[in-house]
Amino acid sequence: MPGPQWDQNNANTPYSNPGPQNSQSSWTPPSSRQNPSDPWQTAVPTGDERTWAMLAHLSAPIAAIVSAGWLTFVGPLIIWFLQKDRSRFVRQASAGAFNFSFTMWVVSLIGWILTVTLIGAVIGIPMIIIGALGSIILGCIGAFKTYYGELYIYPWQLRILS
Repeated sequence: MPGPQWDQNNANTPYSNPGPQNSQSSWTPPSSRQNPSDPWQTAVPTGDERTWAMLAHLSAPIAAIVSAGWLTFVGPLIIWFLQKDRSRFVRQASAGAFNFSFTMWVVSLIGWILTVTLIGAVIGIPMIIIGALGSIILGCIGAFKTYYGELYIYPWQLRILS
């Protein structure tokens, strides 16, 4: 039985591309499928949109440090209220940041309640740490991603805003 057919143009790939061989492919990139008359659709977020989205993500870690984790959800909520009707990108970023920050706030609050009652201190203290570190680390990751125009989706969140 003969072995795989090697492409003469590229010796590193054992098979040739099975896709269409002509330049008239039916596939178009997502950015070219955008409707330019729709104000909610932009191929690339503008600099202002990226800045607002980055501030939505960074407001949670800053508030976590300044307020000891008690006001992490306020900044993204304010940005969501201010920008929700102006930009879909900022609305989605600030809603995601709020949802995640609120989730981490609830985790921290349950951790504090368990720690204060001394019954669940073994579970409560890690919950407080997870809530604080989650807000700080993932908020910074979200800020970096949105600064470069990519919408960041947090891993755990209670969907309150959309």
